[in-house]
Amino acid sequence: MSSPTSIPHRAVVEHWVRQAVYQRLGQSAPRTAQAPNPLLVNISARHCHLTQEAVEALFGPGHQLSVHKSLYQDGQFAAKETVTLVGPRSRVISNLRILGPCRNINQVELAYTDAVALGFDIPLKSSGDIEGTPGGMLMGPKGFFEMDKGVIRALRHVHMHPDDATFYEVTQGDFMKMKVGGPCGITFDEMLVRVDPSFKLEVHIDTDEGNACNLLPSTTCEILK
Repeated sequence: MSSPTSIPHRAVVEHWVRQAVYQRLGQSAPRTAQAPNPLLVNISARHCHLTQEAVEALFGPGHQLSVHKSLYQDGQFAAKETVTLVGPRSRVISNLRILGPCRNINQVELAYTDAVALGFDIPLKSSGDIEGTPGGMLMGPKGFFEMDKGVIRALRHVHMHPDDATFYEVTQGDFMKMKVGGPCGITFDEMLVRVDPSFKLEVHIDTDEGNACNLLPSTTCEILK
């Protein structure tokens, strides 16, 4: 029996769609389209990363996160488990998704409009840099967990394999731009470069940024040094 045909990943499909759009517009593909790996641009909705200690406080002793959906970066997943975040104004966000696996710090990532609604004054930070950030209260089905810090708005960033970094002539910690086409075309500055051998080429922007440019699978995107 022949094996079923594998379905291309969304990144590859979007790459094909963008190529077709450029062709239809009679434009030559940008350098991004000629890169060694297809570029995926994802909107990163509000979510949190938790330590095992926090997970057990919220869901009970010994609880392990379970996979709801695998993410594009290998080994990363959206968990079935969600929590409620309580803001300074006693307003809440329910069903805040946990991303796994567990980390060594607790971090909540919100868009600016999320923060305003909850009453947070959050800084723009790279993931993992939580010094000087506000904390918050998380509620789960089995308990509460008080974060003394870790609520941030994440810097837009691009994940890169070293091969991608060589192609774009950038290194870890550099900043790039991303030019977004379409009727709401915009250029995002100050996009942090993160390089690791385990990474696939992927840009993360938050929901406010995604709404600002009306990002769709067919939207043309180009990253620039």
